[in-house]
Amino acid sequence: MSKIAFIFPGQGAQTTGMGQDFYNEEETARRVFDRASQLLGFSMPELCFEPNDRLDITEYTQPAMVTASIAMMKVFTERTGITPSVAAGLSLGEYPAMAAAGVMSEDDAIRTVRQRGILMQEAVPAGLGAMSAVLAMDAAKIEEVIEPIEGVQIANYNCPGQIVISGKTEAVEKASRKLAEAGAKRVIPLKVSGPFHSAMLTQAGEKLGKVLETVEVHTPVIPYVANVTAEYVTDAADVKPLLVRQVSSSVRWEQSIRRMLENGVDTFIEIGPGRTLTGFMKKIDRNAKAMNIEKLEDIEKVKEALGC
Repeated sequence: MSKIAFIFPGQGAQTTGMGQDFYNEEETARRVFDRASQLLGFSMPELCFEPNDRLDITEYTQPAMVTASIAMMKVFTERTGITPSVAAGLSLGEYPAMAAAGVMSEDDAIRTVRQRGILMQEAVPAGLGAMSAVLAMDAAKIEEVIEPIEGVQIANYNCPGQIVISGKTEAVEKASRKLAEAGAKRVIPLKVSGPFHSAMLTQAGEKLGKVLETVEVHTPVIPYVANVTAEYVTDAADVKPLLVRQVSSSVRWEQSIRRMLENGVDTFIEIGPGRTLTGFMKKIDRNAKAMNIEKLEDIEKVKEALGC
């Protein structure tokens, strides 16, 4: 029998119309979206389904992504009866993963990421921070090249051949030149609103800690894998400190996937807009089964693939 992980994408995967077919056809999804509107004081369906300038602004992106992912997950589990053995999410995606694991209520996940988005957006004035994707270079080599450069670090270990660096604009630019000289196939500046997962966001993480003081966390019903450590979280006491660190620490996504593979997970179901994590899976382990749920019709495809 398959050992299944639910995995959730992070910021950058958002797209206009995400979750709209779920909302239109499933009462369960409508309740999630409408509850988010009630909690946050603006229309979540309007934000997610209608063309607008807000969906790509961090303080709106984060609750929109989490709302859509949770709505899709709830409909998927209702329709299939499939429950995961473990959950994980890339950066922001760790919040719907915690909802899947029973660590945090859906309401608290949505409310918290709204505040997280605001704090991250306000942390660094525009232009002072940057991020770049480094293609076709080994992580150890990237670490070696950027180690002497103050103000830059690895933000995301996504998969073999795709690493993201983050930090002060001038430091990222210098690191990008050095990495190109050292043999990186390409170094691509990313269109982002801040130097996420860098030390420049340490204060934002500390402020998030204050927000988390009012959030109730529970012992996981199933474990989830933390971005910061790439290890299973099974104790409620570990949750908040890890979320504080996550804002300014590297996202160890490849390591997280390998940890789940080592623990016998053989099927990964990406829930949320896009196929980013499914694409990473092909580079991490082509033998693992990876599928995605972003449209209602995808549920039947996954049921058929799993024989349920």
